[in-house]
Amino acid sequence: MEENGVQDRLIGSENQEEYLKRRVLAELKVLWRIVFPAILSSTCSFGLFIVTQSFMGHISEVDLSAFALVQTLLLRFANGILLGMACSLETLCGQAFGAKQYHMMGIYMQRSWVVLTVTALILVPFFVFATPLLKLLGQTDELSERAGVIALWFIPILFYFIFNFTLQMYLQAQLKNAIIGWLSAGSFVLHVILSWVMVDKLNWGIAGAMGSMILTCWLSVIGELVYVFGGWCPETWSGFSKKAFSELWAVVKLSVSSGVMLCLELWYNSVLLLFAGFMKNATIAIAAFSICLNITAWVLMISLGFLTAASVRVSNELGRGNAKAAKFAIKVVFSTSLAIGLVFFILFLSMGNVISYAFTSSVAVAKVVSNLSVLLSITVLLNSIQPVFNGVAIGAGWQSIGAYVNIGCYYVIGIPLGLILAYVADLEVNVSNSGNRGIWIGMTCGIAAQSIALLFITGRTNWDQQVVNTSARLDGWLSRETDNKTSTSQNG
Repeated sequence: MEENGVQDRLIGSENQEEYLKRRVLAELKVLWRIVFPAILSSTCSFGLFIVTQSFMGHISEVDLSAFALVQTLLLRFANGILLGMACSLETLCGQAFGAKQYHMMGIYMQRSWVVLTVTALILVPFFVFATPLLKLLGQTDELSERAGVIALWFIPILFYFIFNFTLQMYLQAQLKNAIIGWLSAGSFVLHVILSWVMVDKLNWGIAGAMGSMILTCWLSVIGELVYVFGGWCPETWSGFSKKAFSELWAVVKLSVSSGVMLCLELWYNSVLLLFAGFMKNATIAIAAFSICLNITAWVLMISLGFLTAASVRVSNELGRGNAKAAKFAIKVVFSTSLAIGLVFFILFLSMGNVISYAFTSSVAVAKVVSNLSVLLSITVLLNSIQPVFNGVAIGAGWQSIGAYVNIGCYYVIGIPLGLILAYVADLEVNVSNSGNRGIWIGMTCGIAAQSIALLFITGRTNWDQQVVNTSARLDGWLSRETDNKTSTSQNG
């Protein structure tokens, strides 16, 4: 009898292991359906600006500096606001798709179009009056004048962001984002070709470089619109609706929470780079800091794919009312992203002495980057963790909590600590450090604090209660839509 009992337990254990293996493989299959197109899209979108910047460098040094100035200060500011506000759609569409409220997804997207369009119109004056604004910030007249010209070319990109962000989040929520990846890749290839023709062959200068970027960006958006309007999303898109102009205040509140959460994160590095400019040997400091930020930015493109996956999987499962599946999805996404982060951690740790020469031929700059290689590796590892928990926050609708966490970790801990280490502790005592070590330690501590805080919140969350909250939120939106429809019918 005892032998039979032991055999039953062994068989049961094997069955559980086999079940767990099948479940992990099934989750990984869904995960990579989201991750790969998201990585492809974010990498190609980031590459568009890198290619444009490269061709600007072929025109003149002033144009290159002016482009970098507009992109770093104005466009990143606008991008942070619009992308952050668009993340509210990721929450709404993901949860609605999980709850099978498919007809609401198209309405949610149209409401986001209205809110983001108004926001973009408010941001336009920053680009129209870029020249006096940059002069006010202390830039030279020549650079400000040229930047003012380039800034006007960025206005169509501003409105491209509206449709690009919202269409991506709408399609990702229903696992139809493969089209986004392929369109992004095609746009990137076309942009390289058009830029070469317009700038190098036709000598169209700024018009050629910026015109190529505008054309390729909008072609990808047109492709996504054709996909949606052409009948490939029959359950979630039923045409334009007057409901897009109702319940806007609720969308605005969620959008503002999302915007604050993401803006604080996207602007974090820019603030630190600004402070690097006040270091001794500022030229070397900024160059080295920029190289390290570029390296982390490219790796972050991969991590953003896992942010998207975490958001989609959590919102879908909460919408379905499956708390256990949501928790399991978080574990799989986290483990996969961490494994990839460990690979890059080891890679940068072992190649810290040579990797900078891919970006510069300056021995002084390369030496500073080499001295930062350990911190750079740790940052890359942390960047494989924290986007996952940001995705969980977006998927669960915790944008307000995320905003408070970002304020505390980045602006109360990270930046002050970096400034204290750089200026008070005087870690810039020799040229090899150039103040970057202190600033980068502060930045890394801020990221680590954010990761720990969101990990703690995620671990202590009652996911069954989150299912109840999600159901109440969706039912509330749906009931208001039904009441408005009934009221309209009665009045009619």
